[in-house]
Amino acid sequence: MRLAGCHVNLTRRFIDCDSKVTPMSPQPTPAKSPIDVLKWLIGLAILVVAVAGNIYFETQYSAPVRAAGVIILVLVALFVLKTTRAGGSTWKFCKDARMEMRKVVWPTRQETVQSTGLVIVVVAITALILWGVDSVFALLVSHIIF
Repeated sequence: MRLAGCHVNLTRRFIDCDSKVTPMSPQPTPAKSPIDVLKWLIGLAILVVAVAGNIYFETQYSAPVRAAGVIILVLVALFVLKTTRAGGSTWKFCKDARMEMRKVVWPTRQETVQSTGLVIVVVAITALILWGVDSVFALLVSHIIF
């Protein structure tokens, strides 16, 4: 595998960049900061309040009002969690995944209908074959037992 002028050998676990051999080592995971832990606890507390509030206010408010409250609190919790180190990398991953989805060449309607029809036909044929084999075995077993 070539990577920006370097040769990456995954079986021997090294990277060769212009005659320099660099052993591949796992990236050290950064230590969790106390602020991140606090943000995770705050996000979890907000989610617990959303669920508990939905249950507690079940008789006092209608379902749409409670649903709006839960949605708002979940969005606030997600915003708090996005500010953590893990949340930031997850957000970046989601943005990158969305960019990759834009690059996908999706099948046309005709291709989708044809593929779906083919799958239905193959499933029907397989079902008939299995039904036939099952019937033969049932007939053989009934002759052996009786």
